[in-house]
Amino acid sequence: MAPVAAELGRRRARFEHALVHTGQHYDEVMSELFLTQLGLGAPDFMLSVGSGSHAAQTARIMERLEPVLLEYAPDMLLVSGDVNSTLAATLVAAKLGVPVGHVEAGLRSFDRTMPEEINRVVTDQLSDLLFTHSPEARDHLKREGVDLGRVHAVGNTMIDTLVAMGPRVEEATERVLGDALAPGGFLVVTLHRPALVDGELLREAIAALRDVAQDLPVVFPVHPRTQAAIERAGLDTGGIDLRPPLGYLEFSALVRAAAGVLTDSGGIQEETTFLGIPCFTLRANTERPVTVSLGTNTLLGLEPARIREVPGLLRASRSGAAASPPGWDGRAAERLVDVLAGEPRP
Repeated sequence: MAPVAAELGRRRARFEHALVHTGQHYDEVMSELFLTQLGLGAPDFMLSVGSGSHAAQTARIMERLEPVLLEYAPDMLLVSGDVNSTLAATLVAAKLGVPVGHVEAGLRSFDRTMPEEINRVVTDQLSDLLFTHSPEARDHLKREGVDLGRVHAVGNTMIDTLVAMGPRVEEATERVLGDALAPGGFLVVTLHRPALVDGELLREAIAALRDVAQDLPVVFPVHPRTQAAIERAGLDTGGIDLRPPLGYLEFSALVRAAAGVLTDSGGIQEETTFLGIPCFTLRANTERPVTVSLGTNTLLGLEPARIREVPGLLRASRSGAAASPPGWDGRAAERLVDVLAGEPRP
């Protein structure tokens, strides 16, 4: 949302906006540092909901957001992505009659065991404006009976951030790599989804990563959820370069300099596609199939044993910048705000 907020700020004569931070993510690096590095500044409203079950977290967000919307009385609420905050905020706004605009609309994994899939589907049904960033998203919405007059293909705002932050990321690269890492000579890992982290699959994944680390350095900035699971299970991570969560600049610098990335994240699949960095996704499906069709992303399935294949797959992969989907050009937020302003677009 950072590029959207920046574009709204550039059009102050037309728009006034406020930033609501639900507090679903509250780790200092995964919250405050991102706000600082992306130039968002302090939120106008902080709900501080913290963690909890899906039901408890969603309920707390709804309970604490409702008085904010009643006080602020916005003409529209913009929500992004597919987390519990997205769903909860959409439900509150819809009940209050506040129009909703969904950024990253129409993504589908077709796997209802993923909480994110439920959040996406419900949010799209209740949204008044649906901002898509990949070609297949429109087709998904059409099949679900969404009025296509509400759908606007604006592009990928996450790529706007990558483009805007490029020079600062370059400046951070030497500091992040230090003397221990050679550009193009290591694997970056991020793992955090419950299906992988909350059971025995994590033990298998760590064992496979230790094997890979004998052939290729493995750098693993560990999500707090994953760190807690590793400690609970008493897993041996010897040989893996475990690091605390990184800020946006530091993590982007790490990815840009990597030989490849292993992840179960959604957004990283897109960022690596734009950068032309081979990505290996430890999931059975993806809501970003365009990254697979472009050849930068390989689905390994939810099979940690396949992590051991990554060094060989890297050696066989093609490198270099990929052909990005339409609208992955650094101007998505501009097109999105044009829609909000009612301005015609070519």
